[in-house]
Amino acid sequence: MHPSVHAVIAVKSLGLAKSRLADGLAPEYRPRLVLAMLEDTVTAAVATPAIASVTVVTPDPTVAGVVRALGARVHPEPEVIAPHTSGLNAALAAGAEGVRRAHGSVDLLALQADLPALRAAELGELLRSARHHRSVVTDHDGSGTVALLVRGGGDDPLNAALNPLFGPDSARRHIAGGAVEVLGEWPGLRQDVDTAADLERAVALGVGRATSALLREVGVSQACHETGDRCRAESSLS
Repeated sequence: MHPSVHAVIAVKSLGLAKSRLADGLAPEYRPRLVLAMLEDTVTAAVATPAIASVTVVTPDPTVAGVVRALGARVHPEPEVIAPHTSGLNAALAAGAEGVRRAHGSVDLLALQADLPALRAAELGELLRSARHHRSVVTDHDGSGTVALLVRGGGDDPLNAALNPLFGPDSARRHIAGGAVEVLGEWPGLRQDVDTAADLERAVALGVGRATSALLREVGVSQACHETGDRCRAESSLS
């Protein structure tokens, strides 16, 4: 099947790394963890046959260099203007508009950047299963959004705008905005990482090489063993 879906991921500056991981990871390692999780997310997306391109929206030159080396494109972070109230949503919308300008009325997939246990096979199954005009995949607790898929919008490249509504309770808001929830057993796709507990669950599922290497370096996953190119561990992060 000819790839027809274009993925968009947004990442802020590494200096603004996840503060909610403070109870499980020292501050100096948080920017590196954000980057490692992004690497594993982008690697899975690039390896998905149905995905034609991956665009990362970021203001961070380190992020830009890493994702370009993985085969992704980079879009500059936009200024936040109405109707967006979130930098993440403004960035995703700008990246999506850039993709549509370049490629026409293509399908768009917005992905969270912190999916270290994501498998390409999961994304492939999602794209085969999502037959609605707008589709959403909820996170592991059912309230957040890990993926938003919008099918092409006809002759106008900017029709069927992505209209991302990520943030607290985003699943409900995406569904209220017309997206249909797609059901599937995709634990790696659903496991985003905001807290130390989330990271523990991701490691238990098996994280990608970049996240695995960092966790080994900081001594978190000393009980880690390889399954293919995945790292699983039973050791605690706390």
